[in-house]
Amino acid sequence: MRIHFTAQDLARTRMASGVRPLLELEIGIRLLQERTHPARFDAWRQRAAEHMNPRMSPLFSFIPSLGATPQFLGLNGPDVAEDLEKLRSTPARQVSADLAAWLSEQEQVPKAARRLLDTPRLVGHLADAVEYAHEQIIAPYWPRITQLHAADRALRLKQMADHGIDRLLRELNPRYLKWAPPVLHMTTASGYDGDLFLDGRGLLLVPTVFGAHYPLFDHPEDGRPWVSFPIRDGFRSTLAPVALTVGALSDAPASLRALLGRTRAVVLCAIAENPGCTTSQLAAHARISPASASEHASVLRNGGLSTLTRYGKHVLHSPSPTGQALLDSATQA
Repeated sequence: MRIHFTAQDLARTRMASGVRPLLELEIGIRLLQERTHPARFDAWRQRAAEHMNPRMSPLFSFIPSLGATPQFLGLNGPDVAEDLEKLRSTPARQVSADLAAWLSEQEQVPKAARRLLDTPRLVGHLADAVEYAHEQIIAPYWPRITQLHAADRALRLKQMADHGIDRLLRELNPRYLKWAPPVLHMTTASGYDGDLFLDGRGLLLVPTVFGAHYPLFDHPEDGRPWVSFPIRDGFRSTLAPVALTVGALSDAPASLRALLGRTRAVVLCAIAENPGCTTSQLAAHARISPASASEHASVLRNGGLSTLTRYGKHVLHSPSPTGQALLDSATQA
């Protein structure tokens, strides 16, 4: 698959703000139907199998291990509730049209597809299956997924800031996404062959944990084309989601100062306001020496309030989920 960029497309290309929960579910359903990459996914497969329920079975009819899903089921928004509402409110005419188009590419007609084709309003039951499956096999891992994404995002943003979008595209997924300006060559699991001209729409880069190898993509007529890229494997530690601003660096919440001491509280606030900062940057933000910043960051990390990721010769600091929770409770006190 060849994705053709213009200068305008490069200017409009951006990274999605987060992992897409129902896209992760779609990839997860595919993974449950195969045994690839056992080291990475078999433990999750085993735990997911414990939550299998007959109400999830329609999903395995519409989401094959390889190949497309019906267009109306391609849910990749940032919010689960909005995606589910979109699915439940899909017009019957669209359900029928998308199903007919999808079935034309299938060798067999699944029983669930036949029922939905006869009674499109059953899409509500399909939405219930999606919701249940998400709650059982994706939601329990969401804090971990968002940690991994935040780590990846911090490094890629730094990479883009230091070296430009050309470097970002080259290192998205070097094995399956090869950037040869102005074309991004994509190898998909299905071996799809074709050309996609972005025509000034740009490309949305969507991070994924479950799609750790081959990229997924879509180019809706009424929206921005997107392609997935895997959150990297090479992190020695994980990061929390990007924390909310917790106040001026010189004014850490009083409850936090009482618990941690003023300087350490300021360092934690500085890390939260500047996730992915280096030790030198942290020192500047907290207005302390690099040696002191390193010492306080080490104590916070050992206490589970922050995490560290290596980027070349640098180390990058971000808050952990526990650190973020502590900050949130302190600012609400």
